[in-house]
Amino acid sequence: MNPFTTIAILLGLTVLFVPLFKRAGLGSVLGYLAAGVVIGPSGLRVVDDPESLLHTAEIGVVLLLFVIGLELQPSRLWALRRQVFGLGFLQLAGVGAVIGGIALAAGLSGKAAVVLGWTLALSSTALVLPTLAERKELTSRYGRESFAVLLFQDLSVIVLLAILPLLGVAGARAGVRPYVGLAVLFVVVLFGRKVLDWMFNYVARFGNREVFTAAALLVALGLALLMEAAGLSRSLGAFVAGVLLADSEFRHELEASIAPFETLLLGLFFIAVGMAIDLSLVFAEPVRVFSYAIGLLVIKAASLYLLRRFLPHGKETARPLALSLAQGGEFAFVIFALLDNSRLVRDRTIDELALAVALSMVLAPLFFIANDELTRRTKARQPKKPYDTLPEEADAPVVIAGFGRVGQLIGRLLLAQDIRFTALDIDPSQVELVRRYGTHVYYGDASHLDLLRAAGVAKAKVFVLAIDDVEASLKTAELVRRHFAHVRIVARARNRFHAYRLMDLGVEEPMRETLLSTIELGRRTLIGIGRRAEDIERVVTRFAEHDAALLRRQHAVYHNDQQLMQTTQEARAELVSILEQDREAAGTVRREAKAQEA
Repeated sequence: MNPFTTIAILLGLTVLFVPLFKRAGLGSVLGYLAAGVVIGPSGLRVVDDPESLLHTAEIGVVLLLFVIGLELQPSRLWALRRQVFGLGFLQLAGVGAVIGGIALAAGLSGKAAVVLGWTLALSSTALVLPTLAERKELTSRYGRESFAVLLFQDLSVIVLLAILPLLGVAGARAGVRPYVGLAVLFVVVLFGRKVLDWMFNYVARFGNREVFTAAALLVALGLALLMEAAGLSRSLGAFVAGVLLADSEFRHELEASIAPFETLLLGLFFIAVGMAIDLSLVFAEPVRVFSYAIGLLVIKAASLYLLRRFLPHGKETARPLALSLAQGGEFAFVIFALLDNSRLVRDRTIDELALAVALSMVLAPLFFIANDELTRRTKARQPKKPYDTLPEEADAPVVIAGFGRVGQLIGRLLLAQDIRFTALDIDPSQVELVRRYGTHVYYGDASHLDLLRAAGVAKAKVFVLAIDDVEASLKTAELVRRHFAHVRIVARARNRFHAYRLMDLGVEEPMRETLLSTIELGRRTLIGIGRRAEDIERVVTRFAEHDAALLRRQHAVYHNDQQLMQTTQEARAELVSILEQDREAAGTVRREAKAQEA
């Protein structure tokens, strides 16, 4: 088939499948895999040789590790050393021992058991890290631990490649010794930063974005090839390149240059994995193949869960960590290719295991969904913590409802003035966190009248409404206005429409949480471009006054979209006219002042 036609079909299936799978909550990775199955030898046969595409698409994995390295300053990497070498070793050794033991029990030799145990204990960096990033869980505790384990697995490839020739595996690089790779790695870490800084400073002089992008790709792929030649993995080389540039002034520019290639090629990698799934073998022996795949997932998940459960924070981390790393890894395909035609493992067994690894990667996104459901059910079964009992003498002049980022700032300001306050928050973890730092906060729902009475709202002068949730905020405002009409409400609004609804309830001048910070950012922007100080103050003051007047004006019509749009357009033109008149008046005053001085 014409290459252009192939690419068009491939892109078309990607555009079709990925959004559908994401909308179904299955994630983009599963969409790429499904597209690969459809376009591959077992489907439409658009591509008959998925291996060639897989080798090209592995560049996506290399670039992914480079981008991840850019996000990790050496100081942060050093902080992860215990997780990398402690938890990483525990996972690889523990899970590998279980799988190797099963291989021995199945009648394989000791050498074969070691290689298979080690290989199948590896997980998919290319699948796990993008999935965690897509779910915004890469910075969670289990996300950081997953990254640490995957990094150790990549490091372990050095040793695995070194011992394969000793086990008689043909095709493995017998000429490369482990110390060669470690020596190259040491030299790169020692001198690489200076060389890369010089290189990018040289490229940056020309200001050509295309050349900068080429230089970024050269660094990622060049170090990957260097590490591969030294007997290490390409992924490790790209990761080291990223870490070396993590503190560089070019970091953000590099990330922006690489990201489009990384995303596209990583998607291509998963499509190639989907193509490699031999459906004829699945249909020929479905029970055997799916038993291998599901068995691999269950064995890895159960083993890692038991290993992690009894370590610190195991109760909250063991299950998501085990489920996220349960699948086989892309490096298994490389090892199985080296094992092909060897005497360690039968060719038929290698084909079945390779298919099992591919199927485990296909099923892996379902494990993330299963973890979400288990987490939801666990939280639903947990007994709700009883609200705190407030002391009878709770009669502070200020009551703060919602002690998150906004409420805490108000509390600090009041403490600085030695003003007592009673703080309420509905999030028990937030209450516990704040209490650790010496501020007493009561756990309770401020939208309940009994709690408001116990908090002493009837004796308070000001009620600060800083609740983040809009509906809870409105319910609380209505209660306070109805039962404690004498108390002044100072309210935080998430946006203009939240402000309108608070005004409906009689709350005067609700403050939108981003208004003042946005005005201050605008002020600093005008300072940065060199505007006069008096002009800046005049413009900022006029803008704030006009916005406050517009809020009051639009409150009367915000239920009518057409009128709201019309008043917005009118207000924009009005503001431009006001500022123009002010600028002309200020210019006249300055000219008169200069004339008098002359």
